[in-house]
Amino acid sequence: MKEIAGDIWDRHDAGFWIVVTTNGVIKRDGSCVMGRGIARQAKKRFPRLPFELGAKIEACGNVVFSFPRYRIYTLPTKHNWWERADLDLIVSGCRQLVESAPASQVVYLVRPGCGNGSLSWDDVRPTIAPILDDRFVVINR
Repeated sequence: MKEIAGDIWDRHDAGFWIVVTTNGVIKRDGSCVMGRGIARQAKKRFPRLPFELGAKIEACGNVVFSFPRYRIYTLPTKHNWWERADLDLIVSGCRQLVESAPASQVVYLVRPGCGNGSLSWDDVRPTIAPILDDRFVVINR
């Protein structure tokens, strides 16, 4: 895992895949709750994404998903949007990311669980660093 400063959307605009952190809550209209942070930013850029993610969560559960059309992976950090992030869920998701991303693909992500999830990067980093190899670049603004 590498770490850099910058804006994750600049990397996405340059053609790279990014990770959008999410939760497992599906609204009545079938869309996943994407109300804060990078999830909200992704929802604004890709209005159909919450509905596509909601359908996948409904079918498969709160796990990592790939959206090639958007060059996005989703990484669940919470079960419910109102809860604190779950470090075990993040670890499980990071393992799924490693299995999902092709060996040649560089993937950018924000510090998972450290925004609206209220976790400290000092706690999250040592837990996920051994899992995420050098294909994964954590961006901090």
